Amino acid sequence: MKLTIVGFWGGYPKANEASTGYLLEHDGFKLMIDFGSGVLAKLQNYVQPEELDALVLSHYHPDHVADIGVLQHARLIQGFLGKKSPQLPIYGHAQDKQEFSKLTYKNISKGIAYDPNKKLEVGPYTISFLPAVHPVPCYAMRIEAAGKTLVYTADTSFKEEFISFAEGADLLLSECNFYGWQDGKGAGHMNSYDNGKLAHNAGVKQLILTHLPHYGDLKQLISEASTGFEGPVSLASEGYEITI
Repeated sequence: MKLTIVGFWGGYPKANEASTGYLLEHDGFKLMIDFGSGVLAKLQNYVQPEELDALVLSHYHPDHVADIGVLQHARLIQGFLGKKSPQLPIYGHAQDKQEFSKLTYKNISKGIAYDPNKKLEVGPYTISFLPAVHPVPCYAMRIEAAGKTLVYTADTSFKEEFISFAEGADLLLSECNFYGWQDGKGAGHMNSYDNGKLAHNAGVKQLILTHLPHYGDLKQLISEASTGFEGPVSLASEGYEITI
């Protein structure tokens, strides 16, 4: 699997960047994980909108879904220009019926409700879900293909169940919206020390911190997470590519 980080800011994108969006590719299948503000513009540096095969969404906060509407229009317009593509499946939970209904648009995209209690097969990927601790229904994902595993925490504060969920993952893509001296529980987010604890106890091979705060010295997040995790720790950045 090849992961490309398209957007990584929490809440809203910094100037000329994007909030949450990750491109995962394997066997020619292009899967987007979340699709927040600014993601469509940045995505076109890597693949074109009509080339995507599927989307899977953790939850419906705007920094994770804001660009779905413009993605739908991009594929519609490209169809008018002769680049027709199949109806795009967008997988999301159905606990917010109003937001879920927006995933279906004409013959361009189709919202498909996943059952978070069951594994989801999407192209070459097998996806398992874990309820996150967040103000709205939100699900972490364990994505497996060809014997490799990516765990994406989505937006959440720490809970013990994440340790077994992420156990042995080749890559942990974990939200880190707070510094170590801050308590993110009330906002439904983790801090850097939470990340180090999770990565260490789950025995993951590598940790990438994402959903980053808009203030402070971001390198401090690495040093703080590294107090609990001895493996490689890095910050998400636009265009960061890693083969798992």
